[in-house]
Amino acid sequence: MYHQLFKSLEYADLHLLNGFDRIGHEQPNCDQTYVMYHGTTWTNATAIQRDGFKQSADGMLGRGVYLSCDLKKASRYPIDPALPDSERVVFRVKVNVGNVIAINRQRHPRQKNWHDYRYGEVFDTAWCPPDCGMTKSGLEEDCVWDPNRIKIDRCIAPTPAPLMQGPTVAEAPRSMAEAPGAMMIMGIGIILLFLYSIFA
Repeated sequence: MYHQLFKSLEYADLHLLNGFDRIGHEQPNCDQTYVMYHGTTWTNATAIQRDGFKQSADGMLGRGVYLSCDLKKASRYPIDPALPDSERVVFRVKVNVGNVIAINRQRHPRQKNWHDYRYGEVFDTAWCPPDCGMTKSGLEEDCVWDPNRIKIDRCIAPTPAPLMQGPTVAEAPRSMAEAPGAMMIMGIGIILLFLYSIFA
C-alpha cells in the first residue's frame, strides 16, 4: 500500500518543481532555494498554517525544523503505524538553505551544535546525505534552524480512492480554511476521540 502511495505522490508532484532544484547526492549549494517536504498530521498542519513552523526540541541533528527533499521520506511522517493515511498531510515548501554543513556520520563533531557559534562556523542548515548510515531509510534529511527560511507552497495529501484501487494523492488547498471537507473530517475525528475517552 505504501509503495503505491509513494509512487502516486511522486507523480502528483513532478509538475510542481519547475524553477527550483532538488537535492540529490551532492551537498546543497549555500544560499540556494530548494523544494523540500515536511510530513505531519492534519491537526498539526492547521497549527503550522496559522503559526508557521516551529523548531523541534531535539532530533538526530539537534534543534530545528526537519525536512527532506525526498517526498517518500516526508510521506512516512509522523512515524506511527496506527495513523491512517487519511490523517497524514505533506507540506511542499521552498527553503533558502543559507550556509550548509554536511553531517555524514554519527557522532560528527558538529552533529547537534552546527548553529552554535561557540563551536566554530555558524550554519543555517544541516544536511544528512542519503546512504551515509545515519538514517534507517537511507534517505536524505535536512534540519533548518530558522523557520523563517521555510515558505509553504502547498499541501499534498492522501485522499480516499475508488473501491479496490488503493490510495491516491491529490493536492490539498493552500490553507486549511479552503478545506472544509478536511476540517469536517478532523472535527468528527476529535468528537469521536472525545467520546471514546469518556466511554472506553
